[in-house]
Amino acid sequence: MQTQLAPEFAATPEGLAAEAILRKCVHCGFCTATCPTYQLLGDELDGPRGRIYLIKQVLEGAPPTRSTQLHLDRCLTCRNCETTCPSGVQYGHLVDMGRKIVDAKVPRPLGERAVRWALKEGLTSPLFDSAMQAGQALRGVLPASVRAKVPVPTAAGHWPRRQHARKVLLLEGCVQPSMAPGINAATVRVLDAVGIQAVIAPEAGCCGAVKFHLNDQHGALAQMRANIDAWWPRVGSDAVECIVLNASGCGAMVKEYGHHLQHDAQYAAKAARVSALARDLSELLPDIAASLQGQLRNVPQGVVALQSPCTLQHGQRLRGGIEQHLRALGFDVRVAQEAHLCCGSAGTYSVLQPQLSQALRTRKLGHLQALGPSVIASANIGCITHLQSGTDTPVRHWVQVLDEALAG
Repeated sequence: MQTQLAPEFAATPEGLAAEAILRKCVHCGFCTATCPTYQLLGDELDGPRGRIYLIKQVLEGAPPTRSTQLHLDRCLTCRNCETTCPSGVQYGHLVDMGRKIVDAKVPRPLGERAVRWALKEGLTSPLFDSAMQAGQALRGVLPASVRAKVPVPTAAGHWPRRQHARKVLLLEGCVQPSMAPGINAATVRVLDAVGIQAVIAPEAGCCGAVKFHLNDQHGALAQMRANIDAWWPRVGSDAVECIVLNASGCGAMVKEYGHHLQHDAQYAAKAARVSALARDLSELLPDIAASLQGQLRNVPQGVVALQSPCTLQHGQRLRGGIEQHLRALGFDVRVAQEAHLCCGSAGTYSVLQPQLSQALRTRKLGHLQALGPSVIASANIGCITHLQSGTDTPVRHWVQVLDEALAG
C-alpha cells in the first residue's frame, strides 16, 4: 500500500509506525472473511480493510468525520484479522493509533463522553468492589440490561498459604476479584496442588487494557508503569519464574507492555522484561497436566464446551493448548463451529455497542449449546460474564472446572 503522510504525522514516531503497518497491506481482503462486524453488517468500512483505508486517509490529511469514528468504534479489536492476514499486518496497533488521532479531531457528544469516562474510571476504581456488592444485593430489582452485567455472588473458597520453591506472580485484576472471586482462588489452589506458589503484589492493579481501549492511553501507560513498579522487586531479583495472567485480556495487554513503553527511557527495558515473563495460565498447563495425572477425583462426565477468547487465540496466538491438556486429564472438551469468531464481549464493547455485541453472543451461544454441554468453559472474565447473561448453562473459567475435579 502506497502512503503519503501529511506533514503533521510524517516525522513522528507514531506516524512512521503507522506507515510501516500500512505498507504491509496488499489489499487481499482475506481479513474480511474472518471479521465479526463485516460478517454481521456486510459493509466494507466495517471490516479491517475498510478501516485501514479510513486510517490511511486520515494520516494523509483527510479530515475525519463522525462516520469515520463510528466505523472505528464498531471494531471489536478481536484481532482475528491478524491471524488471517498473510502479510503480517499489525492491525491492532494501527487501529489504536487511528482511534487516538480521530478522537483528537472529532469531538464526541456529551453522552458518549460521559459513558466512556464512567467505564474507564469506574471499572478500574478501588470503589468498584463496593459498587458490585451493592449491585449484587439489589440484583433482583435491577433493569435487565444492568442485571446482565452483575453476576450472582459466589464465594472464593479456600486460598492456600503453603510455601513452595517454585513461585510465580499472579495479577488479580481490576474487576475479576469482585465479579468472580473464585477464578483467582481456583488458580492458586491448582498451582498449589502441583507445587507452585502464586504470589500477589498488592500494589499491582488494572493491566491498563480498559483505559487503553477507551482511548485514555496516557492513563493506561500510568497503570502499566505502576504494575511494573509493583512487580519489579521480585522480577528484578529473579524471585519468580513468570507473571501469570488468568484473564486472557490482561495477558494480551501485559505481553505488549514492551511495545507500548518502548519510547519511555525509564521503563522501556523493564517493560520488555515484564512482557517476556508474562504467561497466560494455559501456558502452564503442560506442567499442571503432567503433575495432576491420576489425582483428579471427580472429572465431570458431561461435555465441556470450550470458548477460546479472542485475546487468547488472536491476541496471544495461543490455540489448542487448553483442550489438549484437559482432554489428557479425562475431560470431554469440545470446540464449537466458528470458534475463531468473537463472542461480542470485547471489554467494554458490550456496553458501547450492545446490538452488535448481543448478535455475536447469540451466534456464539448457538454453536456452543449445539454441543449439549454441561458447562461452557472460557479463559476471560469478560467473555464469561457476557456469555452467562445469555444462557442458563453454567459458564466458568476452565481453571475452575479443573479445580472442582481436583477437589472432588
